[in-house]
Amino acid sequence: MTMQEIDCLGVYTSGGDAPGMNACLRAVVRTALANDLEVMGIRRGYEGMIEGDFVEMERRSVSNIVQSGGTILKSARSEAFRTEEGRQQAAAHLRENGIDALVAIGGDGTFRGASKLYDEHGFAVVGCPGTIDNDLYGTDQTIGYDTALNTAIDNIDRIRDTADAHNRLFLVEVMGRDAGFIALNCGIGGGAELILIPETITEMGMVKERILSLMTAQRRSTIVVVAEGDELGGAQGIERALRDDDAFSDIELRSAILGHTQRGGAPTASDRVLASRLGVGAVESLLDGHADVMVGLTNGELKLTPLRNVYGRRKSIDYDLLKLTQILS
Repeated sequence: MTMQEIDCLGVYTSGGDAPGMNACLRAVVRTALANDLEVMGIRRGYEGMIEGDFVEMERRSVSNIVQSGGTILKSARSEAFRTEEGRQQAAAHLRENGIDALVAIGGDGTFRGASKLYDEHGFAVVGCPGTIDNDLYGTDQTIGYDTALNTAIDNIDRIRDTADAHNRLFLVEVMGRDAGFIALNCGIGGGAELILIPETITEMGMVKERILSLMTAQRRSTIVVVAEGDELGGAQGIERALRDDDAFSDIELRSAILGHTQRGGAPTASDRVLASRLGVGAVESLLDGHADVMVGLTNGELKLTPLRNVYGRRKSIDYDLLKLTQILS
């Protein structure tokens, strides 16, 4: 595909929101306009695509949003898009609005849908990795991860203050249903004594032994960071098991679930720069004739990865960091 074959570019955000999505939208819109393309924003992801919820975007449409969390185009899950009929309806609305190519900002599910549009209906699409989980293959870091990580660390620092004041045990649950990137890195950065993630097998016996050693022998506060996807049931599951054990009857125990606080807030400088680079890279990749790929940042350079190699393939955590936690705690 050449630049002359693209007249109108569609852009949308889909799946879970992530800080920095607006910065990416801004970069996509302004790069497209700088290349004399029309730009249509698609509200509410695939759901809006099926319903024809489109809006023409200009430079001022993305003014003063680089510092904002969330996404001005909104996001939604779409069961209808999983069906062939739903995708046909979405494709018809894209054609009716003269859209030749698409930039999809999101994660695994977003890219599955984007690849379907390419395979079934021939729409050139490039993906930008937007998810706080940082679990997408093909990029060192995803849009929103750095912000979520720093939000978690900030909360852990605050929890540490009250834990120290009362020599309490705090179980801090962070997001990460399938991946432990946030838990592992905020646990190290927040000085946690124990970190539990989905990628490793967690034995309750080991958890109890470790906590008792810290709380009784050393008589100090303890922070345990646990990813929501840990097989012991997250912070609440571990708390129930500890409260049912008489050995912990004299230990002050609290759990804190950070939840969706990690998704919100102004993106960090790192996320704003990353999102801007990826947004520009996505449009330029389309103009260079690429399609059905994700643009990522690897070792400081923009790289393209076929979407089929991204979705359904989890990026591995750095297991050396797990060893580091054992030394530092």
